[in-house]
Amino acid sequence: MHTPRHGGSAYLDGQFLVAMPGLADSRFSRSVIYVCAHSADGAMGIIVNKPVTDLSMPDLLVQLDVAPAADAIRLRERVGHMPVLMGGPVEGKRGFVLHTDDFHIDQSTLMIDDGICLTATVEILRAIANGDGPASAVLALGYAGWQAGQLESEIMANGWLNCPADPDLIFHPALETKYERALRSNGIDPAMLSLSAGRA
Repeated sequence: MHTPRHGGSAYLDGQFLVAMPGLADSRFSRSVIYVCAHSADGAMGIIVNKPVTDLSMPDLLVQLDVAPAADAIRLRERVGHMPVLMGGPVEGKRGFVLHTDDFHIDQSTLMIDDGICLTATVEILRAIANGDGPASAVLALGYAGWQAGQLESEIMANGWLNCPADPDLIFHPALETKYERALRSNGIDPAMLSLSAGRA
């Protein structure tokens, strides 16, 4: 079981990374990433504000044989509001569920911080389809990963702003507003940020 580290720790488990205009990798432009794990060996996180545009949660559950196609209407009522996120460029076909800590699978659920967990097994999808899953959840395909020292270097180069994560922002269905909301919650006006981009 993972224990979050706070205080003087330099590790960012349970925090947001918000992409700054100076970030060199265009795949992460305007991304808000929830950091699931960070250590001297590297980091792993899930982008929480970029949808997979051609795939809905009910369709995905049917495609994975988690629920029968005959349940499509019931699934739309139950999970139609849940977005399928583009979690990052690594292992893009693999699913990761960020969820509240009211759901746990032994040996499979990682407790991250502030009541947020990560589970990457089909059992959680079955529970969600049956209405027995966590109170709040988002499904992401793929994740963002950094090798040892890579994330620290990108932060030093002003590629990312790291800040406390807001659980409401993680699970909020309005994906298009998450980037601005994450900046504003840290006292940054997104309009001023875009105006200053690219200036020495």
